[in-house]
Amino acid sequence: MVLASSRHIVSFSHLTEARVSNDSTAPGYLTPVSATQAYDETLERELSQWARALSGLPSGMVRPRWTATQAALPAADVNWCGFGIIGFTADNAPAFVRQTDEGNQLWRHEVIETLASFYGPQSQSIAMLFRDGLTVEQNNETLKTNELSLADYSELTAFPELINNQWVRRYDITVRLRRKVIRDYGIKSLVEAPVSFFGD
Repeated sequence: MVLASSRHIVSFSHLTEARVSNDSTAPGYLTPVSATQAYDETLERELSQWARALSGLPSGMVRPRWTATQAALPAADVNWCGFGIIGFTADNAPAFVRQTDEGNQLWRHEVIETLASFYGPQSQSIAMLFRDGLTVEQNNETLKTNELSLADYSELTAFPELINNQWVRRYDITVRLRRKVIRDYGIKSLVEAPVSFFGD
C-alpha cells in the first residue's frame, strides 16, 4: 500500500527569520539593553562564598555540585560542603516601571533555591552552624549588599553517602533566597516616540 502522505510536501518557504529590535520604534522582538543581576558561574561563586562564611569551612572546602571537570572528592575524614543552585521561581506578574524617553524597566521578584550538602565527621555540627547563621541579622544585612535576602530554609536531613566503598556522613539543607530582577528594555514613551503601525 502506498501512503497517501507521500503525495503531500509541506513547504516552510513562507516562514521568515525572526526579527530582533533593540527598541520599540521598529518591528521585531525586544531583548534587554541591560540587566544587572548575576547568573551562572558568577552567581554560583558568590553564593559559595556566602555558604563558606556562614559554615566556617576553610577556603576550597565549599565546592560546586556540578562542574565540567569533576575534581577528586575529599577523603572521608575531611569536612566539606557540596553547594549548588537547584531551581529558580519567579512571580507571574512582572511590573513595567520608570518609563523614560529612552526605555522602560521590567521588575519582578525571583526566588533562588539552593542545596547545601555537608560531608565529613563534623558535618552535622557544621550544618547546624550554617543553619543558625542564616538567622543572624548581620549576616542577612551583609547578604543584602549582594541584592539578596533570605526567604526560608528546610530542616536538616541525614543523607549518608557511599563514596569509594565507605559510608560518609552527610547532612542536607535547602535554602531559598529572594531578589528583585531588573531589566531595561528599549520601550519608548508613546509621547516621545514616533507612532508606527506594524502589520501586513
